[in-house]
Amino acid sequence: MNTESTVRLLLAEQTQGGAFSACPSFSQYPYCWLRDATFVAYALDCYGQHSAAERYYLWAAQTIARQEGQIEKLIHLRSRGAPIAEHEFLPTRFSLSGEPLKDNWPNFQLDGYGQWLWGLGQHLKLSGQSTIPSQFQAGVNSTLAYLAAFWNEPCYDCWEEFPFRWHTSTLVSLYGGIKAIGEFIPSQLDLAEQIKTFILEHCVQEGHLVKFVGCPIPDSSLLWSAVPFGLFEVTDPIFLATLEQIESRLLRSGLRRYEFDTYYGGGQWILLSAWLGWVYVRLGRTAEAEQLLEWIETQDEAGLPEQVSQELHAPVYHDYWRKMWGQPAKPLLWSHAMHLIFKQELKKGNP
Repeated sequence: MNTESTVRLLLAEQTQGGAFSACPSFSQYPYCWLRDATFVAYALDCYGQHSAAERYYLWAAQTIARQEGQIEKLIHLRSRGAPIAEHEFLPTRFSLSGEPLKDNWPNFQLDGYGQWLWGLGQHLKLSGQSTIPSQFQAGVNSTLAYLAAFWNEPCYDCWEEFPFRWHTSTLVSLYGGIKAIGEFIPSQLDLAEQIKTFILEHCVQEGHLVKFVGCPIPDSSLLWSAVPFGLFEVTDPIFLATLEQIESRLLRSGLRRYEFDTYYGGGQWILLSAWLGWVYVRLGRTAEAEQLLEWIETQDEAGLPEQVSQELHAPVYHDYWRKMWGQPAKPLLWSHAMHLIFKQELKKGNP
């Protein structure tokens, strides 16, 4: 699928209200995750589709602003030291009309709330805006209030697993989002620095980042610490040591999420492989980036999947999940978005 047809695919999957489903044809994914949709919108911004991206960010701002009363309630409960059940926290995914879903999905995930702030910051810069327009302000304020109160609480990770942990990629996402919006609201920069300090004190072990506090194994989402959330430069020794761990333990033809992953057998993820390519471009490792791009594009048969069912870590689990939910999600919009972002970064690195 070429660049133009991929952009058309993403635009075609946007609802009139502005939302994107994660995968319209997969039984569990016909909903909008802030995490996935933010990178879809960012990809569209990268290719000049600012109006479509803005519709998503407005949808997100309005959806979150409607949770203002719940946020106030949660902050009040926390101030009293009262217990908060998982289902009371803001949801990780919404219906395409912006309604919270009342189901048993792992709910308390913070990374998407940081990521949408980061994406909005990028959108404003890429579309030439120097202030936050008024129609976004309520959603931004609600998100910042929520994150200020709960950023240092254990939660599920970006893969919707391992609750009750401090996850490095989640904290990195919050840092990146608050730092990005801090360019427009400087008073938020102190909170970003608090999060950075926490990461450096608790999420670095033997010179590299860890999956979560107390768990020394790498996770491919740790790439986010440099690209795009900027906690480190790509040449920082801590990031380079983290990258080495990821490459030696998780890279096959493409990139796995983490060791011992069993979701659909623990295959190689398209979007993470594109992320690694993005990092390679920033490091000037062009030949390796081009090799990853070639591998990704050979997986595009009627759309890019979430993961590739080759060189599986635990093949028996592929059959388990397939019987539960069907074949791995395809086309996954986040995979297509990261392919677009990676291609543009490679083009910029090789004009």
